[in-house]
Order: sequence, then C-alpha cells, then structure tokens
Amino acid sequence: MSFLKRLSTVRSLTTWILFGLVAGILFGAAIPKQAVALGILGTIFLRLIKSIIAPLLFGTLVSGIAGAGSVKTMGRIGGKAIVYFEIVTTIALFIGLAAVNLIQPGAGVQLQAGTAPALAQAPSGLAQILEHTVPTSIIEAMANGEVLQIVVFTFLFGAACAAIGAKARPVVAFCESLSEVMFRFTNYVMLFAPIGVFGAMAATIGEHGIGVLRNLGKLVVTLWGAEVFFVVAVLGSVTAIAGIPLRRFIRFAREPFLIAFSTASSEAALPVALENMEQLGVPKHIVAFVLPTGYSFNLDGSTLYLSLASMFIAQAAGAHMAVGTQLIMMLTLMLTSKGVAGVPRASLVILAGTLATFKLPLEGVALLLGVDTLMDMARTSVNMLGNCLATAVVARWEGVKIPAGEDAPVAETLPG
Repeated sequence: MSFLKRLSTVRSLTTWILFGLVAGILFGAAIPKQAVALGILGTIFLRLIKSIIAPLLFGTLVSGIAGAGSVKTMGRIGGKAIVYFEIVTTIALFIGLAAVNLIQPGAGVQLQAGTAPALAQAPSGLAQILEHTVPTSIIEAMANGEVLQIVVFTFLFGAACAAIGAKARPVVAFCESLSEVMFRFTNYVMLFAPIGVFGAMAATIGEHGIGVLRNLGKLVVTLWGAEVFFVVAVLGSVTAIAGIPLRRFIRFAREPFLIAFSTASSEAALPVALENMEQLGVPKHIVAFVLPTGYSFNLDGSTLYLSLASMFIAQAAGAHMAVGTQLIMMLTLMLTSKGVAGVPRASLVILAGTLATFKLPLEGVALLLGVDTLMDMARTSVNMLGNCLATAVVARWEGVKIPAGEDAPVAETLPG
C-alpha cells in the first residue's frame, strides 16, 4: 500500500483541512509577523484551483448536455433551477433584512467620513447585465474567470453537439476524457489544500490580529447567526420537502463547504463539489449545469449579507428608511447581484452601487472592510452549500431518486 493510501486510511482530507484551519489561526495569533508571509501558500492553492475551473466546466457541461440527448431537457432543467434560485435567494434577502432590523447592529456606530475603497466596476442595468453574460471570446472568458460566460458558451456548444449526433461523438468523447482528467488533476491539487488553508488563515490573523475576531463583533455575530438560521430553517426545510437524505447529503457536501469556508472562495470548492454531487447520486448533466449556474444566480449567503450590510450602513449613518424603501432596496439588490460572481469582492461592489443609489455614504464600505474576511467566510460557505443542495433539489424535481445509503463510498479525494 502506497504512503498516500495509508494516509487516507488514517485521516480524511476534510479532517486535514480542518486541522490546517485551526493551526493557521493559532500560528497567526502566536507569530503574526512570520504568519503574514505565509499568505503565499493560500495564494498558490487558489491559483491552482482557478486553473482547473475553465477546462473542468467545459468538459463536464459539454459531455453532460450531449449525454442528456435533448436540448429541451436542458431547457426544462434550467427553468426549474432559475425558479428555485429566485425563491431561495429572495428568502435569504428577507432573513437578512429581518435580522438587521431586530438586532440593530449599526445603531450607535459613528460612521467616519473618509476615502472610499477602489472596487472593480460591476455591470449596471438590465441591458449591461445581459450583455455581460455573453462572451466575445471564450478564451478571454476563461482567462478572466467569467464563469457565467463560460457556461453560456459551453451550453450552446453542448447543445450543438447534441443536435449533430454521431458526427459530434469524437468531440463529446474528448470532453468526457477532459473532465475525467481534470477530476484527477483536482485530486492532486487537493493534496495541497490543508497547507493552503493553513497559510491563508495564518496570514489573515497575522495581518489583522486576533482582535479582528472582535472588531465590529455585533455585525459579524448578527451575520453568522442569520446565516446559521438560514441553513437550518430554510435549507433544512428544503431538504426535508424535497426528500433528500440529510445524512448522506451532509457527508458529500461537508468537504466543499469546509473548503469554501476556510478559503472564502467558491472557486476553490467548485471542482470538489462537482465530483461529490455526482457521487451523491445527482446525474452528471444536472450537476454540470446547475452548480456553475448557481455560482452566479444562487448566492444565498451573499444576498443575505447584502441586505444586512446595506441596512447596517443606513443605521450607522443615522438614516431612517421606511419599510417601503427597504423593500425597494431589497428588489434592487436582488436584480443587481446576478451575474457578477467573477468581479473581485463582488458583494462589496454590489453594496457600493446600492449605497450610491439610495444616497447612503459610500464610506460605509470602508467600515466593513476590516471584518470582510470573516463575513466572506460565512457567506461563501453558505453560497456553496446552497448550490450543492440546488443540484439535489433539481434532480428530485426531475424525478431522480437519490440513494439514502449514508455509508455509500465517498468520492476518493487522494489519488490512488
């Protein structure tokens, strides 16, 4: 038995990632100056993961659509996914709104005027958002990490392969092989995950200090509490209503959830989530379409954060907002938060645009930056969990029975 196989029998990768997370916090608190330099480990890990996304999505989505054999089937799946996305994200918005009005974390905060942080520009307006979803070059979209543009191109490419039939078989076979190769490539990269997580957490704590866990504590606690409530009450209810075996789902979703939490990156968890949801029992063509589409349209944790953060800044600025105005703000957030997952600090970009629309001080964004990493961990992990669940829900909606065997083999993470 090889060393890697022996290692896998002693500790699962999930355990090692959790160990790296805790060790990073302790190291960052104990030796902060040296810990800051370890951020390069997290950066390397994320760069390796990002190199996987485009070829993996292309291979899995093309082979999945061609395997479904019907563009009509994929259209039906897409319609169901969008309906589910809109319902769940709307609930998330209102949970955030209720939490911030109940707790009032911004009350009494003296918002200091200052220089607003420079953020990347997000597309504004329906026309620009629609235009942004369509790539001018698939190579450019892949290079820039524009997941939604990759999905649009690949969906049309896969539909063309399905329509041509036998003549496209060599292309489909190549995409099937490509997806298998990229899954194995992912397994190799994931060996570095515990080290990457350790470096990322050590650098965060080393740079901001252990006191970052107390800064704006009321806001952070409110957000985390609301996210936990959303997961338990909403996603838990959805799991029960859809008839998804809870223990089996947790078994397969915990690894991508933990990766997203510890790295604050949905991209880092996406390859593992694609593989694990297939092994949960969701058909490949559903996983390949719903999961990356949800990356842009089903940001449960981020939409909850946006409603909470926008009202926090209003409270901090002493601005009284009527219920009707708050509802209009929620509608604005719901529309503008779609399709911007590839924008750096996408949630802050959307927040800044909303603040400007409602004449709230943009300096509030700078106020949140101090604890944005902590809040990003919560919202990103809930985003990933919500998207994993979405694949299972759509599968059940399509009449797929997900096996209930809790002890079914988990995806082999270490290469054998």
